[in-house]
Amino acid sequence: MQPKPLAQPPGQHPLVHALAASIRSAWQGLPGLEILPCDDDLRFIKGKLDGEGLTIGNELFRCVGLRKLHLEVARLGNGLQILHCVWFPDPCYDLPIFGADIVAGPAGISAAIVDLSPTSGALPEQLLNRLEAKPWPAFRQVRDLPAWGSAIFSSKVCFIRPDGVEEETAFHDLVSHYLQVMATSVIEATPDPSTALTTVRRYEGQLNYCLQQKRNDKTRRVLEKAFDSAWADRYIDLLLFDNPPEP
Repeated sequence: MQPKPLAQPPGQHPLVHALAASIRSAWQGLPGLEILPCDDDLRFIKGKLDGEGLTIGNELFRCVGLRKLHLEVARLGNGLQILHCVWFPDPCYDLPIFGADIVAGPAGISAAIVDLSPTSGALPEQLLNRLEAKPWPAFRQVRDLPAWGSAIFSSKVCFIRPDGVEEETAFHDLVSHYLQVMATSVIEATPDPSTALTTVRRYEGQLNYCLQQKRNDKTRRVLEKAFDSAWADRYIDLLLFDNPPEP
């Protein structure tokens, strides 16, 4: 039985709410889904930034084929809202890293990105064919990837500034398609031995993904300002982009 949809919190951007609901729905059918243990002080956080209240809520799961599924929803006062989601595969499985982020403010969505990032050089052909089965929306404001992102994102990455509600809906539909493709791939995947060269390469690829993501200084600066440097390092290294266990 699917859980009842959560009521939209007052003031939450509709795309943040809708996308969070789609992500929660997508992981319900995954094999062996269970809550991933996490320190309480990292699961729900409250702080202050520039005199405004900062809240960060984290939902963490794991399943067969994925070592971690992470959904983060953060909010600063009545302004900035962030949705961040990553599904990290077990390197024994030939699966990409699903990632989606939204940055919303009073003027609307300033950034929206989704990708299935390969950890072994290229996306599996079957997965790529499934992604391409849905036509790419003609978004009007495509954004440039940061320098560190070019080393980890796939040719199918979508990084835009949605131009109005119609494009926000189109982006939501695209993310839902990526989620469906990812979930199907997880259900169908079978593991390689932990000592296999393919597993080792995917492990190294995921290490590089986490390393490159940690080069995003914007995230670190916000966390350091709201809390402190040591806490920011702990949050990034243990929760956001923790290295995969050695196979």
